[in-house]
Amino acid sequence: MQDIFTGGSETSSTTVEWAMSEMLKHPKILKQTQTEIRKVVNKRGTIDETCIQEILFLKLVIKETLRLHPPAPLLLPRESREICEINGYEIPAKSKVIVNAWAVNRNPKWWKDPEVFNPERFLDNSIDF
Repeated sequence: MQDIFTGGSETSSTTVEWAMSEMLKHPKILKQTQTEIRKVVNKRGTIDETCIQEILFLKLVIKETLRLHPPAPLLLPRESREICEINGYEIPAKSKVIVNAWAVNRNPKWWKDPEVFNPERFLDNSIDF
């Protein structure tokens, strides 16, 4: 049971640390995030889950942080339901498949400038984490 609590809190704190690290390296992004949060706090007094629609840029920062620094680089194993082909490789039915999220999230085939911290890449984008 402790592993479940540790896993949930450790991944959250690690994500916050990476987000802070990236914003410290990118002062303009930090300033834009601060401005957005201050605007909501000045209007409402506090921030809670009802403010989600008003803190868009912070949401973009979190998505980009999770893309570059996934808390679990390898996703949980999955089992294929049927035979399929991925990038020219045939995957038999009932095979265990592990997705390397870290590699997928840094693949230049799927992301423009994948090593660059750019939260705005998620504007007008349906990708969600």
